[in-house]
Amino acid sequence: LNKTINWKPKSTGEGRFGNWLENMVDWNLSRSRFWGTALPIWKTEDGEEEKCIGTIEELREELKKSFDSRVMKYEPGMKDTNDLTSYILLLTADLHKPYVDEIILMSDSGKPMNRVPDLIDVWFDSGAMPYAQWGLDYEKVKNGDKYPFKLPAGVNSFEELYPASFIAEGVDQTRGWFYTLHAISSLVYESVAYKTVVSNGLVLDKNGNKMSKRLGNVVDPFHTISTYGADATRWYLITNASPWDNMKFDIEGIKEVQRKFFGTLYNTYQFFALYSNVDGFAFTEAAIPLKERPEIDRWVLSSLHTLIKKVNESMDDYEPTQAGRLIEEFVDEHLSNWYVRLCRRRFWKGEYEQDKISAYQTLYECLETVVRLIAPISPFFSDVVFQNLNSVTNRFKVASVHHADFPEANETVIDVELEERMQLAQDVCSLVLSLRKKENIKVRQPLQKILIPILNPHMKEQLLLIEDLIKTELNVKEIEYLTADNSFIKKKIKANFQSLGKRLGSKMKTVAAALGNFSQVQIAQLEKETVYNLLVDNETVALYLADVEISSEDIPGWLVANKGTVTVALDVTISPELMNEGTARELVNRIQKIRKDNGFELTDRIFVQLEGAETLATSISEYKSYICAEILAESLDLVSKTSSGTEVEVNDILIKIQVSKKGG
Repeated sequence: LNKTINWKPKSTGEGRFGNWLENMVDWNLSRSRFWGTALPIWKTEDGEEEKCIGTIEELREELKKSFDSRVMKYEPGMKDTNDLTSYILLLTADLHKPYVDEIILMSDSGKPMNRVPDLIDVWFDSGAMPYAQWGLDYEKVKNGDKYPFKLPAGVNSFEELYPASFIAEGVDQTRGWFYTLHAISSLVYESVAYKTVVSNGLVLDKNGNKMSKRLGNVVDPFHTISTYGADATRWYLITNASPWDNMKFDIEGIKEVQRKFFGTLYNTYQFFALYSNVDGFAFTEAAIPLKERPEIDRWVLSSLHTLIKKVNESMDDYEPTQAGRLIEEFVDEHLSNWYVRLCRRRFWKGEYEQDKISAYQTLYECLETVVRLIAPISPFFSDVVFQNLNSVTNRFKVASVHHADFPEANETVIDVELEERMQLAQDVCSLVLSLRKKENIKVRQPLQKILIPILNPHMKEQLLLIEDLIKTELNVKEIEYLTADNSFIKKKIKANFQSLGKRLGSKMKTVAAALGNFSQVQIAQLEKETVYNLLVDNETVALYLADVEISSEDIPGWLVANKGTVTVALDVTISPELMNEGTARELVNRIQKIRKDNGFELTDRIFVQLEGAETLATSISEYKSYICAEILAESLDLVSKTSSGTEVEVNDILIKIQVSKKGG
């Protein structure tokens, strides 16, 4: 029976609990205690006869026999009762010690029987919980019903309540509650008592020590919740480690959750609220069909429904940690740092037409769905954001997020090819941005070219479809594709000793030495096919990408990086033409900040005067139209002196900028 239970983790059921069952000895059910459930066994003084009472009704019937045979005596008025029936009811009202020991029964041969003085092991009480919590239905007992228990309203059969779908307790209950539930259920019904069991680990201090008052490392949960909030604390506890793993509890982890997850999600919501309020978006328009939405919208909705599918699978498999981390990844990497960042202009530029409405509807659907996904873990934050959204659109006729249905994936929205393509774009961009950071080149500074080695025709097809997006995101002019075996980018390979050691043992050193002699062609083949068969001591050994670490050598004037099967080379040479364009972008950035600091509205038109910007004149002249369009400027003039202004630095040149509002 134990093998049919879904143990989380599996190792506890197969190991600790399974071993305990295999080596199980008889359960010593009795305990010499005062508090607890009395053993319902009565014996004669010589021990020859005994009775085990099954129900209170049966006990009352046996008591009546005792009074009838004068083993026990009754006179009206005893304990303020008027008749025997009332007295028997009183005697059986509390069946704990010492009252139960006043009851004397009669054996079949007419001898007095006293109760055995011991109690039942309290773990028997806990193991009987699935049945005892409902109480006996005496009519069902009389009729010989297999499950003679009372049922709560709305439940038609005991099978709806038993076995339990899932239980959870500490790992120390392996020989306690987990066992007694299983033992009693197996004995009485030859069935499991629970279908799934989560065996909780311990919460340790941040150094991995057990918390104790003596060590002074106890964390006050009430102070933690009042300081950091229940949602951040719950999210940290769930996503930091699986429930069955011991967790090192660190307050800094809750702060990170506040900042990185809830901060990012709330900032995304605030961004949406800011612009939707400006445009009066309330989702009153008919939903734009998916096929009519831009690719970036279709991608994020596909990713959203893939997320819904995976979260449901994780939750159904009792993997809340995995579910939480998937949501974190979507909010951070897909929704905030990719979709919103790439679509920002769609919200504040242009007329309120289909493209902008599509952006609003798409972002709204993402926010509305994410808060429903996080509701089980984050009950308060999710409800506030949900109600803020729903109070405007009224898409859900419910008072709370907790009254709304949990999201279900729509398979028709999921586009695997599109998600693969966008992930490729994200990987390329991540690598190039890391190279820019390494060289201290801002993204606002345009660069000429990146090179990408292609492993197969499909990879090139995918990259060509998102080439414009990559160039825009990375601010590069062109992308050139190389064959995987090109001679321009040189790669190095070495063993991942941790991975190889587990698989190959003593052969690891021989394989590591062989990797040192790999040619560029062999490295390219491993990257392309993800597996390479190597002959070691007359035996074929399969090498996988996880078994090796592949890096690229930098080239003069270029920087090279790789992640998995993706490699990029970035041309870091900045020509005068590229420098002028970069200067214009830097100037836009500085003026936009002044607009914000002055409290201008998003739609305000402005006049701009620049003092001391003569060295930037070429750049300003060439890109004047672009600058004015970006900052909503009516005019942009170089002057010898401004009446007032803000000092800023543009490419190490100190200038003064005066910004005034039209009509202000």
